[in-house]
Amino acid sequence: MIELYHHGTSVCAAKPRILLGEKGLEWTGHYIDILKGEQFTPAYLELNPKGVVPTLVHDGHVLRESTLMCEYLDEAFPETPLRPADPLDRHAMRVWTKRIDEEVFPVTGPLTFAISHRHAVLANPPDVIDEYINKLGPEAAPKRRARLESGIEDPGVHTSLWVYEKFFADMDAALAERSWLVGDEFSLAEVGVIPFVNRLDMLQLSGMWTETHPHLTDWWDRVKARPMFEDAIFKFIPMPLRQLMTDKGKEAWPRVQAILAGGD
Repeated sequence: MIELYHHGTSVCAAKPRILLGEKGLEWTGHYIDILKGEQFTPAYLELNPKGVVPTLVHDGHVLRESTLMCEYLDEAFPETPLRPADPLDRHAMRVWTKRIDEEVFPVTGPLTFAISHRHAVLANPPDVIDEYINKLGPEAAPKRRARLESGIEDPGVHTSLWVYEKFFADMDAALAERSWLVGDEFSLAEVGVIPFVNRLDMLQLSGMWTETHPHLTDWWDRVKARPMFEDAIFKFIPMPLRQLMTDKGKEAWPRVQAILAGGD
């Protein structure tokens, strides 16, 4: 039995949903509303002491860390393999997923929060907001509070945009030479990268590639046409939150363009 503890807009939780969809595996979902702090409940912290999603439970065994759980699932269910057969291609695949984990993931939360999710938090009463922020701990809480107040003008958000700009340029260069990120087959590289491209797409920032990166644009169109896409990406996102990301992203896009043009 496969159980997945996840949230609709979590980029990391989308990875195993994509993999499960590509393989056609049945699974049971447990929705953890991270915007309400449900990841900090004692019951969930027993499963994942870091208080993050996703958490995978397979036949009673608890697995954490989204990149690693995707590799585990690909090994445990080898039908429709998503790891390249060639060792050099597997290395290339892991370079992409490593870059996601080390470079892109750390800047995605601040960017999303500043443009969109902070508005969902600000809709709560002041005591709920304080409780939400303080649960992050003495190191992270002040940064989150500053981002809550300054939004896209937070310096960390500008850094986030430049990280994505470089990553998209590298993707476009790679895709100019091949159909997919690694060779000619959809792989775990795509599983790792898709949620992050989708995050900026949902935030209405797709102009970061449609205007300058044609190979990435073509790749993204092909990704969205895959059968798993709608269910893996959008099925679990509450419509009000999806609309919030759309509306606030549209508002932010002119400022994003100015930042990337050097007008910050």
